[in-house]
Amino acid sequence: MSTRAQRLQALLPQEDNGMPVDGALIVSGANRRYLTGFPSSAGYVLVTREQAWFLVDFRYYEAASKNATGCQVVMFHRVEDTLAQLIKEHHIRGVLFESEGMTLAQAAWMEQILASQGAQAVKTGTLDSLLWQLRMYKTQEEIACIKEAQRITEEAFEQVLPLIQEGVTERELALQIEMGMRRRGAEGVAFDLIVVAGAKGSLCHGVPDDNQVHRGDFITMDIGARVNGYNSDMTRTVALGHVSEEQRKVYNIVLQAQQLGIAAAKPGAVCGDVDKVVRDYIYNAGYEGYFGHGTGHAVGLEIHESPRFSIGMKTVLAPGMVMTVEPGIYLPDRFGVRIEDMVAITEDGCEDLTNEPKELIEL
Repeated sequence: MSTRAQRLQALLPQEDNGMPVDGALIVSGANRRYLTGFPSSAGYVLVTREQAWFLVDFRYYEAASKNATGCQVVMFHRVEDTLAQLIKEHHIRGVLFESEGMTLAQAAWMEQILASQGAQAVKTGTLDSLLWQLRMYKTQEEIACIKEAQRITEEAFEQVLPLIQEGVTERELALQIEMGMRRRGAEGVAFDLIVVAGAKGSLCHGVPDDNQVHRGDFITMDIGARVNGYNSDMTRTVALGHVSEEQRKVYNIVLQAQQLGIAAAKPGAVCGDVDKVVRDYIYNAGYEGYFGHGTGHAVGLEIHESPRFSIGMKTVLAPGMVMTVEPGIYLPDRFGVRIEDMVAITEDGCEDLTNEPKELIEL
């Protein structure tokens, strides 16, 4: 079976935008981990058609030598010296840059290193597209990590429900969820957890603070754990006590829209069309203008990956993609509702990776 680095090697073009291409330079943490299987806060991966090198400093060399896969681990003292040597020795003329993962300063510095050896930086976005092309399709091993992260997420969610009482703060609930995830084996949270209550529920990416929960409030919890680098993402909206008829109506509209989105998520479907199914339902129910974000996104080593369920997205769904389906309705200064599952696209539909029930919980 080919390694991920080898699959990238096979995709390297002979030239790009009129410039020769002999290799690619990867600098972002997620793509380094994808290609090497090794997590690190620093390092570089240089890939040519024949070989791949993982360049690390002293801090990571011993562990990377034992655990990185698909590449030769090289320790550098000054990366500019090691990189220049490899470019010279292997007659590299053009190197694709990972545009999305580099700062302008980093790109300028790397370009100087290449130029010192007569090589060119190819800054066209091609490498980013190739890496997304690979990462878009998850293996069974990757999906297993996502499922484990989701299992932990659901257990932490269930553990926090009894703590939702009058006067508890959003911050306290978020802390309890994170501790519950870590106790169950998560290496961390997938993102800064969102816990918002009452009128703050209209803030789809609200930050938990000392806002207290009161009876009659909706509490929206957008949470996820990380396992072996892979993330989960789930949102549930629950209520403390009984809700109003309007709250119940909005909840049921969002739930029905989400179920329609999951049913539409199947191989051959266009991402923008899945979004349209969900969006049309919410708009036709009288809530146009109150659902302002996309219907979902891919999940993997990063919490937001490509493709996305959004207006105009032309990507066609295929087996191996893992997507969220997360419609919402947000009524400013009143309340909000979002419901989110992750699904894995299969040969004949999709598998819902989220087992947590979605019927309205009134605590």
